[in-house]
Amino acid sequence: MFDGFETADVDVGDVRLRVRQGGEGRPIVLLHGHPRTGATWHRVAPLLVERGFRVVVPDLRGYGRSTAPPPRPDHAQASKRAMAGDILALMRSLGHERFDVVGHDRGSYVAFRLAMDHPEAVRRAALLDCIPIVEHLERITPEFATAWYHWFFFAQPETPERVIMADPDAWYHGDPDAMGRENFDERREAVHRPEVVRAMLEDYRAGLTVDRADEEADRAAGRRVTVPLLLLWSLRDDLEQLFGDPLTIWQDWAVDVRGAGIDSGHHVAEEAPGPLVDALGAFFLED
Repeated sequence: MFDGFETADVDVGDVRLRVRQGGEGRPIVLLHGHPRTGATWHRVAPLLVERGFRVVVPDLRGYGRSTAPPPRPDHAQASKRAMAGDILALMRSLGHERFDVVGHDRGSYVAFRLAMDHPEAVRRAALLDCIPIVEHLERITPEFATAWYHWFFFAQPETPERVIMADPDAWYHGDPDAMGRENFDERREAVHRPEVVRAMLEDYRAGLTVDRADEEADRAAGRRVTVPLLLLWSLRDDLEQLFGDPLTIWQDWAVDVRGAGIDSGHHVAEEAPGPLVDALGAFFLED
C-alpha cells in the first residue's frame, strides 16, 4: 500500500497522528471512518497523486496508530471539534495553510467541522455518506434505529467495550480480498487493542453529546458552511433510502452544495475508487 508515500508520527498538541503523505501539488487531506484507519484510502490516494495532488492521509485521533487523550466525562476529548483541530494543526505543521478535505463516515463529521469552523483554511470540502448528526436524530424511525442501532449501543458506558473485546474479529469482520490484505490486516491489528476500541466508542459518545450540541448551536446561530461542499453517497448503502435526497437536507447547512450518488456499498474508497476519484477530481480541480 501507498507506494512512494512517507509515513511519520506527527505531534499536533494533545495527540500524535500517524500520517502517510505523498505526491506534489495542491494539498488534500483524506479522513477515514469507523472502524477503519487511513489505510482505507489505499486505492484512492495514488489516483489523486496521479491527478496532481499532495495527498495527506492521517489516522484520526484514537484510531489506528494515532494516540488519544484519556476519556473525559463530557467526551469532549473525542469531539469533532477536537479532531478538526488536530487536522488543522497537522496541515499547518506540514506547511499547508489552505487545503482541501475529504471525509467519509465519522471522518465526514470531522471534515464538516473543519469547513464550518475554519473556512480560512479549508478551500473545498467533500463529505461521503453524511448528513449532520442532529438531522439523523430528528428523523429517528424504527428503520433507522434498527439499521443504525450501533450509534446508541456504542454510547452506553463500559458494556460495548466488554462485548467487542470479547471477540473483536466477530464484531469487526471483513473481507480481506475486498478490502485489500494490508488494509484488512492494519484494521484488524488496531481493533485488537483495547485503547483503540475505547477511543472509537468515545467518538460515538461525543457524537450524541458534545457534537450534537455543537451542531444545535450552529443552527441556532444561523451558521452555515461557506466553502464549496461536495456531497457523495453510496447508492447501495441506506442513506438515501432512510432520509430521501441528502442534498435537500444539506441546503440548510451550506451556501454552495452539490453532489450525487455513487454505485457502491458503504466503503466507497475500497469498493469504487475510480468513480470516487473522478467525482473528487472534477470538484477539486474546478478552479
